Amino acid sequence: MVWFPLRCVLSRNHLCGRTLFRTLSAVNTASIAMSFEWPWQYNFPPFFTLQPNVDTRQKQLAAWCSLVLSYCRHHKLYTVDVMEAQESPVFNNKKIERKLSVEAIQVVFEELRKKGNLEWLDKNKSRCLVMWRRPEEWGKLIYQWVSKNGMNNSVFTLYELSNGDDTSGEEFHGLEDWMLQRSLQALQTEGKAEIITMDDGKGYVFRFLRRPEVEKQRKGALTETFNYALNLRIAFMGDAFIQTSSKSGRR
Repeated sequence: MVWFPLRCVLSRNHLCGRTLFRTLSAVNTASIAMSFEWPWQYNFPPFFTLQPNVDTRQKQLAAWCSLVLSYCRHHKLYTVDVMEAQESPVFNNKKIERKLSVEAIQVVFEELRKKGNLEWLDKNKSRCLVMWRRPEEWGKLIYQWVSKNGMNNSVFTLYELSNGDDTSGEEFHGLEDWMLQRSLQALQTEGKAEIITMDDGKGYVFRFLRRPEVEKQRKGALTETFNYALNLRIAFMGDAFIQTSSKSGRR
């Protein structure tokens, strides 16, 4: 059995997504309205009706995509129910009595999907994952933290990365497991992390590697040093042989 000095190893079921998602409906409406800075379009009534002109609609959808991502990022939201979303402040401006239709919300979400910021969770497109930062971007932040703190070749669990004391204050602290796992898989693809399956097959841990180019330079330096030492040894042996031969000839 492989032993790692870790505080927690998550089960496979937990990693597969059986976690509690924080949805739009779970956020206090009053606190949202007070803390989030809305763009100027939010108080412009036509913004809540998809425009027929192609160019105008593209600008409108771009503004909606930006608003949704900013809103979800501000409140660390990762999953959205389309029907619930229509009643949330982001799509329902009670001050001007305007609400984006469910059909229009789906158009906005589909635009986000094309940009790589959203994934549908079902065929009916009723629930989705919102990625206001892509897995590769999260992976970059995590790896920067690991490198900055000299933790390359250290072993971590998902819990330690997202909820550990060492990561408190980092942007990825509190990151949901499904996104954290995708981020680490992206790092593994880049050769910067290794996913280790436990012997019982019920959990994973992660080990961060040195950057490939740094590791390559390190190995190159070691090879150069070895070759230099080898050449010195050969030269020394050659000199010793010559000196021995000279002494033998004199005799």
